[in-house]
Amino acid sequence: MTDQPRITEGSPFPLGATWDGEGVNFALFSAHATRVEVCLFDRTGQKQIECIELPEFTDEVWHVHVRDLEPGTVYAYRVHGPYEPENGHRFNPHKLLLDPYAKAYVGELKWDPAVFGYTIGGEDGDLGLDGRDSAPFMPKCQVVDQRFSWEHPTRVRVPWEQTIFYETHVRGYTKRHPAVPESMRGTFEGLGQKAVIDHIKALGVTSVELLPIHAFVNDSHLLDKGLTNYWGYNTIGFFAADPRYFARGPGVITELKQMIDRFHEANLEVILDVVYNHTAEGSELGPTLSFRGIDNASYYRLLPDQKRYYINDTGTGNTLNLSHPRVLQMVMDSLRYWVTEMNVDGFRFDLATILAREPGGFDYESGFLKACRQDPILSSVKLIAEPWDCGPGGYQVGGFPPGWAEWNDRFRDCVRAYWKGDEGVAAELAARITASGDKFNHNGRSPWASVNFITAHDGFTLHDLVSYNDKHNEANGEENRDGHSDNRSWNCGAEGPTDEAEIRALRERQKRNLLATLLFSQGTPMLLAGDEFGRTQQGNNNAYCQDNDISWVDWDIGEEGHALIEFTRKLTTLRHTLPVLRRGRFLTGEFDEFMDVADVRWISPAGVDISDEQWCDPAMRCFGLIIDGRARATGIRRPASDATLMLVFNAYHDVVEFTVPEIPGSDQWTCMIDTNAPIRTELPSFGSGDVYQVTGRSLLLFTLQTKGQTGEVLENLQEAMVDEEAPGA
Repeated sequence: MTDQPRITEGSPFPLGATWDGEGVNFALFSAHATRVEVCLFDRTGQKQIECIELPEFTDEVWHVHVRDLEPGTVYAYRVHGPYEPENGHRFNPHKLLLDPYAKAYVGELKWDPAVFGYTIGGEDGDLGLDGRDSAPFMPKCQVVDQRFSWEHPTRVRVPWEQTIFYETHVRGYTKRHPAVPESMRGTFEGLGQKAVIDHIKALGVTSVELLPIHAFVNDSHLLDKGLTNYWGYNTIGFFAADPRYFARGPGVITELKQMIDRFHEANLEVILDVVYNHTAEGSELGPTLSFRGIDNASYYRLLPDQKRYYINDTGTGNTLNLSHPRVLQMVMDSLRYWVTEMNVDGFRFDLATILAREPGGFDYESGFLKACRQDPILSSVKLIAEPWDCGPGGYQVGGFPPGWAEWNDRFRDCVRAYWKGDEGVAAELAARITASGDKFNHNGRSPWASVNFITAHDGFTLHDLVSYNDKHNEANGEENRDGHSDNRSWNCGAEGPTDEAEIRALRERQKRNLLATLLFSQGTPMLLAGDEFGRTQQGNNNAYCQDNDISWVDWDIGEEGHALIEFTRKLTTLRHTLPVLRRGRFLTGEFDEFMDVADVRWISPAGVDISDEQWCDPAMRCFGLIIDGRARATGIRRPASDATLMLVFNAYHDVVEFTVPEIPGSDQWTCMIDTNAPIRTELPSFGSGDVYQVTGRSLLLFTLQTKGQTGEVLENLQEAMVDEEAPGA
């Protein structure tokens, strides 16, 4: 019997390095290469063992099967072809290249002139090929064993209307956590610790959105300044988690799976922030790390008449070419991998407008959007767009198709401006707190499509929003020129930290106002991690490069922080208990003759409906919103039996006398929330016609007393809103 050959032709699919129990199949797409080699290294990635030429070229895929290779095998590619930048080709076999489909990496990039495909400082600029070997300075790929026994193999699938996002960073969330062993801090294993998950679960959020965990590169200009790419929006591999987030070493992907499994055990979704719009290779003057050296003309959008240069709709130097079928396939394969193999529950797409942009511009029916919509796997998970970029026609809030949710920066800006005290904002706020129907109420979309947020990783934290008038980004090394200047923030009377009791009290009330507005608005709320206890970044509103105490969550929570946590829990309890706060239909205010009711009414402080003239008054800063629980909740014409609520918003600096309005069926209201009195031993009730003294800069929530099952729910809810005793009692 003849021994089986060690090297055979292999298969063109699946792409990547796949262990089949007998060996590893290598498959790499490159339409324009003339030759491809896979180089094998020792387990450290330092010593090259051999290079094997991929013998077959099928449907523009190079492939080979190598028997007896096992998981843990370290490899990378060298790709031969023309070095003709002016024609869009930048092949250079002297440069070791990462597999776009690699599932794990070993080592990290060391910035050296050898990692550039051209000779830095040469007379011809990027036109001159560099002949130095980049292997000593490059990370390497690693073959993985995907086997894992899930204790909770089924995704959580939180209904959209019940979803509350909680945005955080794997490293920063636990780097200073006292209940996480020091060796686990800043890692997937640390994030999966019981104390961490218990805190998140107790807040009442449902879905944890992680800043990018895909393998990324630290920018050389940041390293030169002693900084780093902390946020991770500089992806180099779309299938591999970044090695720095593993406590037990790179390639131990079971650590990430265990973390996801533990979140699912707590009935929490895991959402990944993903960056498919560009790569870490930058412009034509950037390094050659992967895609550029594999098939530059296919992977990137190039200027049609000057293919030496890249279309830069991302502001990062390059743009992935999702109009190419193989590049689109890579993105779709990556998304499906994270759902089917890693069990994640959805994605937030960075600069998603770019993904939907074809050569003619943003396209509602682009290849990417159509591919997601028809895919039986991806159409079943949460898809969230950041609907803007810096390219032409890049602002597309409300422009994505059904099935998508979108970050709504109009909500952020309007809510900030209103509570800051700006004039002429009330009318727009009315649209924003009812799910921005002017943007999203089309094509059968639902209110949940508007992802409402006031703070996110990019910008001020909640504490800093009410503590600083101006950004303070000096630590970023750009003389405070970076970051947004239009923050719509207000320091309440002092810039930064203060011991003034009156200012501190106002700041805490403003935090409660902002949180209550977020969690009582129609749509899908997103909370920034640490805002529930007033985390600060010391006024830095662009902490992308701060892998230190500026960005890391400080778990030394004081009395004010603990009080804010308890208040946040009350807000999420109300949202989860009262379906009227998360209706599946847009609230329009139109009178339903069949139901003999309008779903919402807008009330002036006099207790009557607001007139058009009042809406146009720029000085109007106080108004009420009644959401009628009898209005139909679905397309079926039948009355609902939800609670009827009244929200009162007062951004005026002084007390406003608000007359409680008349509502058919009951005349008694209970004040569930008053941001001026977050801790109460009893909840006051009011009758129609009574006058409530609404404190300056405060928000109220009333429920209309009723009987039956809804009345029982409200009675139980009232008990949850009452504190056992006031502080100091």
